Amino acid sequence: MQIQINGEPTEITEEFTIAGLLEHLKIEPEQVAVEMNRQVVPRGAWDETTVREGAAIEIVRFVGGG
Repeated sequence: MQIQINGEPTEITEEFTIAGLLEHLKIEPEQVAVEMNRQVVPRGAWDETTVREGAAIEIVRFVGGG
């Protein structure tokens, strides 16, 4: 299945939820915010939100500093 992650075409072999995709990519969920198809996905919905063919996912990492 073809999706985009942060603007890069990405092939995944199965359908994931947002939470499952982050786990698959080995990304710590506590350190990111996720947008799918130009809509912010609330953290509480990650387990129920399915990533489908053609989805555009943006994963933004929190950065500290001042």
